[in-house]
Amino acid sequence: MDLISFLPDFGNLAFTILAFVAALTVIVAVHEYGHYIVGRWSGIKADVFSIGMGPVLFARTDKHGTQWQIAAFPVGGYVKFRGDANAASGGADDAVMAELSDEDRRHTMHGAPLWARTATVAAGPIFNFILSILIFAALMMNTGVARDPLAVKTVLDVPGMEQGLREGDKILSIAGFETPPLSEFYEVIEKLPDTARVDYQVERDGQVLTLSATHPYPALIGSVSPQSAAMAAGLREGDFIQSVDGVSVPTFSALREIVVNGDGAELSLGILRDGTPLDVTLTPRRQDIPAADGGFETRWLIGITSGLVFEPATRPAGVWESLSSGVDRVIFIIQSSLSGLWHMITGAISSCNLSGPIGIAQVSGQVASQGAVSFVAFIAMLSTAIGMLNLFPIPVLDGGHLVFYAWEAVTGKPPSDKVMNVLLAIGLAVVLTVMALGFTNDLFCP
Repeated sequence: MDLISFLPDFGNLAFTILAFVAALTVIVAVHEYGHYIVGRWSGIKADVFSIGMGPVLFARTDKHGTQWQIAAFPVGGYVKFRGDANAASGGADDAVMAELSDEDRRHTMHGAPLWARTATVAAGPIFNFILSILIFAALMMNTGVARDPLAVKTVLDVPGMEQGLREGDKILSIAGFETPPLSEFYEVIEKLPDTARVDYQVERDGQVLTLSATHPYPALIGSVSPQSAAMAAGLREGDFIQSVDGVSVPTFSALREIVVNGDGAELSLGILRDGTPLDVTLTPRRQDIPAADGGFETRWLIGITSGLVFEPATRPAGVWESLSSGVDRVIFIIQSSLSGLWHMITGAISSCNLSGPIGIAQVSGQVASQGAVSFVAFIAMLSTAIGMLNLFPIPVLDGGHLVFYAWEAVTGKPPSDKVMNVLLAIGLAVVLTVMALGFTNDLFCP
């Protein structure tokens, strides 16, 4: 597969690149600012704070003597601390360090006490995690939390789908099952019959009524996953899937069963989009997804999630509740990522699950096309992943520096320059190898 055929069509190429650059710039800026501000608080002075690499397009120097600059190539960024030989802070500039007094050396990365260096290096990944937590918390506060008991805020107006629910209805039970909070809703959904309509018991205007209405989760698309068969086929949020290979699908679970049991066979979908019938053909893709036991399972998927036929009434989410939820999301992403990497290393799942810059850029563009909320959530997920990867104990990464500092804390002295150079070379080789694997996956994996 060549590079151009892998990327979106040419008309969307600029949008894809712009979305990728925007996401990367935000994440890198926050990461490097973590290094910078904690270094400054720790008494370590920074000479340069750069967004981007290469020729400088704009620069100004602040009252602390730091040059803030924007460089031509938006592929990263760095903080160059006082006394550093280069932007990677991999070693000291011996000529500069030799001319500094003891007091001035204290304000360099290489002359600062161990605690200050450790805090400064660790701050980059930590700031990535903080960014993710704040974004997830802000999104939760913006959308609110479904009320308990579950109530209807608005009913979706989907052509071809008759509704019996009304705005303000409090849903007491569905098909005889008492309605739980929305967080446990799926447990009840799995028990409901696969019929287009089910009986609801609702409280309306002070009266308890039993009525027939559309199944809570018909074959209605709630979202389309990036890099999925559904995305490639042009399916959209709000599409109502009425049939698969001519067979009616009354619910989303019925659709999922057909896809999972189809063993990757091509599917012909009859959909309704804004009242207009359309036929779409697609082929499910084999994917490794996290399992409940912490492992992975392989399924055939088309890459859509279900849409609820009504929008639940919500209550405002508290600050602490939102922050706690943000922390939980970050922990889940880290655990899933580490589990995925381990399963790839052991061969339990395909190495094609590792994406490179092209794949990430493509996802950036596709998520951005779904709206600002989706794109901001993607930035939070990517920020978590980058923060986690930077903590890996590989020389040239922040985690490698922290390992060197741990060695210094135990032995009382840093590793020798010879050992450092060898380990840095090995670390660079590992990073370049992983990058090459990701790039190859982008080009050749299905």
